[in-house]
Amino acid sequence: MLGTDFRTGSPIWLDLGSPDIRGAAAFYGAVFGWEFVSAGPETGGYGYLQKHGGTVAALGPLTEPGARSAWMTYFRTGDVQATARAVTGAGGALRAEPVTLGDSAFAQFTDPQGAQFAVLQSGQGLQRASEDGTLVWVELHAGDPAAAVGFYQGLFGWRAQRMQAPGMAYQVLSIAEGDQQVGSFGGVAPLRDDREAARWVPYFAVADADAIVTAVGGNGGSVLMPAANVPGVGRIAWLTDPAGAVFAVLRPDPRPF
Repeated sequence: MLGTDFRTGSPIWLDLGSPDIRGAAAFYGAVFGWEFVSAGPETGGYGYLQKHGGTVAALGPLTEPGARSAWMTYFRTGDVQATARAVTGAGGALRAEPVTLGDSAFAQFTDPQGAQFAVLQSGQGLQRASEDGTLVWVELHAGDPAAAVGFYQGLFGWRAQRMQAPGMAYQVLSIAEGDQQVGSFGGVAPLRDDREAARWVPYFAVADADAIVTAVGGNGGSVLMPAANVPGVGRIAWLTDPAGAVFAVLRPDPRPF
């Protein structure tokens, strides 16, 4: 299960690029009860989204001309520079050059199928996960799931286990260390149609997926997939915030928290 004991390849950070920081903070505050805390005037509007005093994500302005609002998943690496070389050597692209801030470093990439992701070299990351109102799962949608798994295995050594999901072949991802089930944090699924772009989608745990769908609609967001039961997984809905950033919610079944 996704947690805060970060190892190589673990999801370690999550942030949202938005054209409207104040509006995004208000939306996610209404939907999940998050509080926005500025990281300081020198950060250009970047700040932390917190629940019960612990950071669950971050929020900042869009920094690229023409960029669309989207969530970015960061995976832990022990060496940002080495990961950057591995990404480009395997057919991916560097979106943002490695940056060092104190004892941390990060970089952003695009994988060979067009999904954007980032890496963070740090011992610290999200302070809350896998509880209501926090990140519980990350999911990659790709045109060629097998090739996508191979690419990320080359970067992080992830393990992948096939499982049968309704209407698709699904692969559960786990970090290279320890028990495979305990270390699972996400999955890979095929694109639903040819018009869909490859992307990583964050899932937030909730106590009531239907109530979240209602809250999203009532605060200017949109519903991409209404709440539905997935046997053995839970109740899931796909949503967007008012600026179009895609995310999902999951009421796990059974609930581990």
